[in-house]
Parts: sequence; structure tokens; C-alpha cells
Amino acid sequence: MKLAIISHTEHYRTPEGKLVGWGPTVTELNHLLDAFDTIYHIAMFHDTEAPASALPYLSDRIVFISLPALGGSTLGAKLQLLWKAPNVLQIINATLKKVDCFQFRGPTGIGVYVIPFLTLCVKTPGWFKYAGNWNQENPPLGYGLQRWMLKKQSRKVTINGAWESQPKHCLTFENPCLTEDELIEGRLLAKQKTLKGALTFCFVGRLEKPKGVERIIHAITGLSVEEKSLIKVVHLVGDGPELPYFKSLTEESGVHFIFHGGLSRAQVFNIYKESQVFLMPTTASEGFPKVIAESMNFGCLPIVSSISSIGQYIKDMETGMCLDEATSENLRLAIRNLWGIDYNQYQTILDNQRPVVEKFSFNNYIHRIKTEIINSL
Repeated sequence: MKLAIISHTEHYRTPEGKLVGWGPTVTELNHLLDAFDTIYHIAMFHDTEAPASALPYLSDRIVFISLPALGGSTLGAKLQLLWKAPNVLQIINATLKKVDCFQFRGPTGIGVYVIPFLTLCVKTPGWFKYAGNWNQENPPLGYGLQRWMLKKQSRKVTINGAWESQPKHCLTFENPCLTEDELIEGRLLAKQKTLKGALTFCFVGRLEKPKGVERIIHAITGLSVEEKSLIKVVHLVGDGPELPYFKSLTEESGVHFIFHGGLSRAQVFNIYKESQVFLMPTTASEGFPKVIAESMNFGCLPIVSSISSIGQYIKDMETGMCLDEATSENLRLAIRNLWGIDYNQYQTILDNQRPVVEKFSFNNYIHRIKTEIINSL
């Protein structure tokens, strides 16, 4: 069976000429070859330097079909998005003639015209993946429109979380991020972790205010001198235009912050392995960030906000700490509460995480794709 995936995933060429793409999506597609013979990935090519997190495809059974790099918040970017619509739809239509089914991954800028095109003009079987906050009350206009269109059409839609009045064709689906070997390693490592001594914290994601980076720095800076002595280091992994501002905030913090920039998957996992606590007090338009499941697999206790479906997986003091409101004050209080958790309670929390983590395995994902998606096409 041949599959076409339509997405906004960034692709690049390395200096050696090798094609690479955004790591989490490329890894997922590499595993989807267990369910499909050939995958055509229609996605965006950027003529810029590839970040460290970009990865190559592992098989020539994945064929990259280039779209122009579109998207952005400026008026010019939005006009370009519309101006290029005929070209985008022509490329998609030509590729759909080669395949048995499709998957469209949103929300994304091109979704405002690709979703109605697929719904009204395409007979090829397929399904949609909505990776954003399905239950967001006031989403950006484009996101809200795409969500409304997906509710009104009849093809399957995989979404983050389980919601009241969820349409029958919308399936709660965890985004995969862990191999079986990584799950085994995580189980063993979690049993060795404790909250004794100075703790290592980490954050992985876009370095921006909505993701909670500023809240993390303010929360930790506001701790007492004695409390700060109980923090070994805070790792911040990711890039963003606000990086210089965040670095300036940490200069007088009294705590050792390390800004790593973008890292490879293996490097990020090494940071999880040495950390005891994962921080993400986000207010961004999230579905369920894979980095939470990845960090939990390697024995991190997550302190996160309850936005979107996050609170459905992270139960306060059961599988982590979940903030009702993402503020620096609430995060600081949660950090202080860490030092009141004994070894047995910590291990109970890590044990409770395992059924959650297992849902994010590639094996579970491929099984569900075969039984709940392919068999229904």
C-alpha cells in the first residue's frame, strides 16, 4: 500500500547534499514503513542550514516531494501562502494519483485550502491528523477554521486527548516517540533515580515565552539561596529569537543555566537521562508535547501546565505535577514541594508513569494505524 503524507515539515540539505527533515516527523515516517510499502512525503523545503535535530530518512521507500517554504505571521507571508495555493494543490493532486491513501497533518497555513480540496475534490481514501489543541477555546483564526472543517467532514481525524462531545470520526491518538529499546532502557534507568542531593532540571522545546521559558527562569530565580543550592543545573534545549533575552535573565539568577540550542535526538535523550525533573509550564497551543513522554520514559518527574490534553496524562502527584495555572509563582511552589517527596513516593510516581509512556511507543502507534485507520479506509 502506498501512502501520501501532506505536511509543513521542514526539510533541508546538509553541506554534503543529504536530505534531512525535522527529526520527530522523520522518525515517525521511518517507522510507518512497517505499515506501508511506499510513502510519498509532500512537505516544505527550506534553503537554509539544517538544525542539529534534523534527521535523514532510513529508506528509499520514502520519497520526498518538495513544496515551497510557506507560512508566517506577516501580511506578506500570508499573501504568499495564498498566491502559491494553485502550485501547492497541483503538486498534491499529482502525487495523490500515485497512492492508495493519504494523511494530511495540521494545523498548518496551507490547511485552510488543502483541507477543503481533499474533502470536496479528492476521492482517494485518507485521514487527517490534528496535532494542535483540539479543545482550545479561542484558537488562532486559521487553526479554528481547520478544526471546524475537520469536524464537518467524514474522514477519520486523529487528535490529542479525549473530549466531551467528541465527534465519532475523531479518534484519540497518541503521537509516537519511543522505540522498544528506549522503553526498556527507560524502565531500568527510572529504578535508579532519586530526588536526593542537588537536582538536575531540563526543558526541551522552542525557546519562547508561551512555552514557559521565562516562567521557568523567574520561578527559579525567586528561590531562596538555600533552595538554589539544591539545584545542580538547569538545561534549556532549543532555539528561538528570544534566546538573548532569556540568557540575560539568567545572569543574576544564582543558578547554573545551560542553553544548548538545538540538539540531536540522542543528545536530548542523554539530558533526560541525567535529569530528575522536566519543566514545561506552557500556555502555547499544544496538543500533547512528545517531549513530556520522552522525559518521563527516562525517569523525569514532569512539572507541567494542564493546558489541552496534558492534564489527561499528567495527574498531580500521581504521574507528575500539574499546574492549574501556569505562573512563575505556581511553578516555584511546585519546585519547593519536590524536596518533600521521599524515595518511595517518587518511585510510585515513576511506576504510575509507565502505562502512560507505553502509549507513546512506535509499536503501539503502528498497531493502531493498521487496525483503526487502514482497516477502515
